[in-house]
Amino acid sequence: MTANNRHVVIVGGGYAGARLARELDADSDVTLIDLKEAFFHRVASLRASADADWTHAPFIPYDSLLTNGRVVRNKAVGIDVEQRRLILATGHRVPYDVLVVATGADYQEPARFTGHTVAEAAASFRGHQRRIADARSLLVIGGGPSGVELAAEVRLANPRATVTLAHSGRHLLSHHGTGRMGRQARSWLERHDVKVLLDTSVSSAGGVGTGLRDQTGHALGADVVFWTTGTTPNTLWLRLAGRGDWLDERGHIKVDEHLRVVGRRDIFAIGDVNDVSEAKLSPTAVAQGEATAHNIRAYLGHGKHGHLPRPYKPAPVRVFSVPFGPDGGTTLLPALGRDVLVLGNRATSALKSRHLGIPIMLKLLGRPRP
Repeated sequence: MTANNRHVVIVGGGYAGARLARELDADSDVTLIDLKEAFFHRVASLRASADADWTHAPFIPYDSLLTNGRVVRNKAVGIDVEQRRLILATGHRVPYDVLVVATGADYQEPARFTGHTVAEAAASFRGHQRRIADARSLLVIGGGPSGVELAAEVRLANPRATVTLAHSGRHLLSHHGTGRMGRQARSWLERHDVKVLLDTSVSSAGGVGTGLRDQTGHALGADVVFWTTGTTPNTLWLRLAGRGDWLDERGHIKVDEHLRVVGRRDIFAIGDVNDVSEAKLSPTAVAQGEATAHNIRAYLGHGKHGHLPRPYKPAPVRVFSVPFGPDGGTTLLPALGRDVLVLGNRATSALKSRHLGIPIMLKLLGRPRP
């Protein structure tokens, strides 16, 4: 049996899964399984939630992703490792020679694909747009990349509203960037009349937007409240399927140096879903997809033609940009001979803020640029 008729099944069509599927399409029989109707470019979701012109920008059809393989809309609910079958919600059992779990992570509103169809997700974005436009006050809780970006987007979308960003750390972007990036973010936000509250932990005693208090008991409130305080790996389905021993205490899949599920030579886990210690960014997911393509080829070819598996090396620093609307932002750039460079508004606008990486994703999905 040759490599190009070995069946590679990939669960999850996000950044890691889509990249891997495209990489293997020419030399393996690829099935990509995802319940969503289209690829979701999450990087564009925060602007889509605030700007009507961007409502449909995050959605890219899968129809040009694969030439030889296929994309199946369904949901995985279990794995029969002895028979090498992926069990779907419809009851179908999909055979595999290699299985890849790339189910990503669940994000808080508005950075998520709500529902299963583009129409449902777009309707959710339009709802957020209306709420933001009508609000007299908006509160964003969490000063990481998503919180900073969302605070900037809602400020630009509604110049009349009172906008507040509350962050539990001493500096913005404290877990993801450098001190200089945090200072640039705070400077931009305060220049645009966003109130920045640092060292402020927020808890809720009531429903969304009600009963909010900081750690001193001081009441916080707003017409519209967004929480941007973290993500959850999409691995509950594995736990329910009796594979909880694959997971660490945070719910991430434990993998070895080749991104294989620990103890399994034929099952890989890539992207936000695994326990690799590096920043969970879209470039990281893409890099893991590329690395896994090589290791799957090595596994299917049993080392022929010089293909040997290569350990995946986490990147200590990747290019990392946080937009402040289309014309601003801050960027962390690895630099030869020194730790990092931090770029400002003009460079970040050209690198990411104006287009939010959509041309790159259209190319990845095999779609023509508009």
